[in-house]
Amino acid sequence: MPNPTGNELGGGLPSMPNLRGVGKRILQLAILLLAIIFLMSSTTSIPTGNVGVLTLFGKVTGETLQEGIHLLNPLKSVQKLSIQTQSVKESANVPSNEGLILALDTSLLFHLDKNMAAQVYQSIGENYADKIIEPTLRAAIRASTSAHTANALYTNARELVQQQIQDELTKQLSPRGVIVENVLLRDVQLPAMLKGSIEAKQQAEQDALRMNFILQKEKQEAERKRIEAQGIADFQKIVAAGISPQLLEWKGIEATEKLASSSNAKVVIVGNTKNGLPLVLEPK
Repeated sequence: MPNPTGNELGGGLPSMPNLRGVGKRILQLAILLLAIIFLMSSTTSIPTGNVGVLTLFGKVTGETLQEGIHLLNPLKSVQKLSIQTQSVKESANVPSNEGLILALDTSLLFHLDKNMAAQVYQSIGENYADKIIEPTLRAAIRASTSAHTANALYTNARELVQQQIQDELTKQLSPRGVIVENVLLRDVQLPAMLKGSIEAKQQAEQDALRMNFILQKEKQEAERKRIEAQGIADFQKIVAAGISPQLLEWKGIEATEKLASSSNAKVVIVGNTKNGLPLVLEPK
């Protein structure tokens, strides 16, 4: 007897070739899904302003990834560290050279050296700012302020203190992978009594400078007047030396002649006056 077909036995069940085709498609989809999962696990993105430190089974490999998308071993992990500028603010009570306690507010600007990111992560960890930067900043502030008087810190030594703190931080942190950008002294608060004394002294110095300016100005004005008076006296002496009685009489005669020749009504009296000149009278 002939063997029954699949359609005859199962009443419409798929044949063996059809089952093989479905299984093949399922296998293809599974392979595609695994490929996608593998690709996703092998791809990582490093954001702008960050660097990626690679680890394999918890061990730092020493490799770093720059910004962008990267393909890597799926067994490796990536720790992202910022290399952008960061700030640490510190408010501390620090001693001056005389032992006075000052309230000092300081800001430190820094960033991670991307070439030493793997070393920093391995030796310190991602919270390196809390572990090394803040304690080093406090120590540098105390060392710098203790070398100056309170008056200097409040007046003309602030820039010097900033530079000293920055130099000390650069010396301590650069070998450890932290680049110091700047140190800013935001505020210096002295004890109230000392602050009042310093401000009173500064006011007295300003008053003395203003008085010296006024005195100098008065001296210059007095010198100017003396030179002016001397010039007038010299002029009068020169003029007086060139005037004689004969010259005056001659000038008087010339003036009389001009008056006499004019058309105006006048009376000329010729007599023995003190200087021998005629008198010219205008009639009323």
